[in-house]
Amino acid sequence: MKNIQVLDCSLRDGGYLNDWNFGKHTIIDTFNRLNNSGVEFIEVGFLDDRREFDSDRTIQPTTECYDKIFENIENKKSCVVAMIDYGTCSIDNIGECASSFIDGIRIIFKKPNMRKAVEFARCVKEKGYLVFLQLVSITSYSDRDLLDFIDCANEIQPYGVSIVDTYGLMHREKMLHYFYLLDTNLVNGAIIGFHSHNNFQLAYSNTIELLKLNTSHNLLADGTVFGMGKNAGNAPLELLCMYLNENEGKNYNVNHILEIIDLTALRILKEHPWGYSLPLFVASSNDCHPNYVTALMDKGTLSIGSINEILKGLSGDEKLNYNAELIQELYRNYQKTKLCDKNKDELYSALNNKNILLIGPGFSLLKEKEKIDDFIAKKIAIVISVNCVPEFPLDYFFVGNSKRYSLLSSLCSVKKQLKIIASSNVSSLDGEFDYLLNFDRLADDNKLLFDNALVMMLKVLKEAKISRLFLAGFDGFSKTMANYYNDFMSFDGEPERLEQVTDLIRERISEFRKIYPIEFVTSSYYE
Repeated sequence: MKNIQVLDCSLRDGGYLNDWNFGKHTIIDTFNRLNNSGVEFIEVGFLDDRREFDSDRTIQPTTECYDKIFENIENKKSCVVAMIDYGTCSIDNIGECASSFIDGIRIIFKKPNMRKAVEFARCVKEKGYLVFLQLVSITSYSDRDLLDFIDCANEIQPYGVSIVDTYGLMHREKMLHYFYLLDTNLVNGAIIGFHSHNNFQLAYSNTIELLKLNTSHNLLADGTVFGMGKNAGNAPLELLCMYLNENEGKNYNVNHILEIIDLTALRILKEHPWGYSLPLFVASSNDCHPNYVTALMDKGTLSIGSINEILKGLSGDEKLNYNAELIQELYRNYQKTKLCDKNKDELYSALNNKNILLIGPGFSLLKEKEKIDDFIAKKIAIVISVNCVPEFPLDYFFVGNSKRYSLLSSLCSVKKQLKIIASSNVSSLDGEFDYLLNFDRLADDNKLLFDNALVMMLKVLKEAKISRLFLAGFDGFSKTMANYYNDFMSFDGEPERLEQVTDLIRERISEFRKIYPIEFVTSSYYE
């Protein structure tokens, strides 16, 4: 009959949140409470010889370092393991198990390093440790890949092999498929483990489904207190233990785990939050590394629909192996895919030799509203709003990115007579735009201004050969003051980056002043 066991990896997986800097007192307290809870395995951290010894951290260069940290631990009940990311710790930094506080070592590796990692595991096993092989990003394995791995693993007879759903991509059916391949082919006596992530809110339920299965192999369920871990987090240890107490006759003391949550996990959560989120859902639904989604969302210019379209350009191993240059290339290519103009000549004719007032989304729209009202009342300029639809009489609305359009489309529909000018990278939600302008022609060469709406509009007005330009609501970015007339317009951005953008736009305005006169109706950092 199968035996179900639980492994806690809070001190290791949770360390991604705080660079493994828990503090020695917290490390010892957490270990003691886990030890007393009755969980069978406790993972105390990483072995990584690129790090120096630090008794406050759970990432150490040698096994001897953990011996020092836990030298005063008595009555050790749980089996203690550490993890090695293959290639980050030399075999020379692993002491003999007989004299070590650590009983077992879990080895994670990427698919291309599979055979080398198994050979490394053989060397670790020869030192007396229980050896676990962790199939990181298992969703990148074909059936043939997995069978090849099992053949290699069976040669060294590991203590255990774990399915690792690194990015929380698996639903029940996929998980069961991988499990049955292991269950049928893995050497008898080896434990089958499962390490899940919560991108789809399935970490706990998938783990429970696996533990219910009939198998001759013993099973190992990974969890962390309160699900703590990077990104979406893991299966909550307290829920796993509660379930096993109620359904499998276990007798874990969940109160000890709850004490860790109260004393440690909730404090870390305030400083380094984890859990289900929109970016992680989008990443998992596209079977890709979450950094791709973060990079695109940080643009502040793309709708979720556009991000999904860009992610479709990823394929094969590049989906889970993050490549910063690749995602930038896919972003630029997406912005340039729709290169058509529509009614451009008609628009340019309407703007030619005219005075133009551009209205931006700055806080000065509220602060200096009377000044703008007085200017518009004189009717000396055509009024065009840029990436905003404020409560002023408008002739045109220009939108230069999908994110802004998604936010503002409902306001545009209210203003029935408002004519919409869009760059060609933006897709309409309701019929066709009145005017569509080639994005590739308007995009700036500088990556920070690549799709800046004001810079694009300055180019449009240059091509239309206007007479004079007035600017209102283009305030520039401030670290200390409100930047937008409406909070929902605001996008997060590093202060240093926003300062750079302000400086660059100031330069562009200076360049365009050589072509047509530019005056500010409201105060601005660009002036």
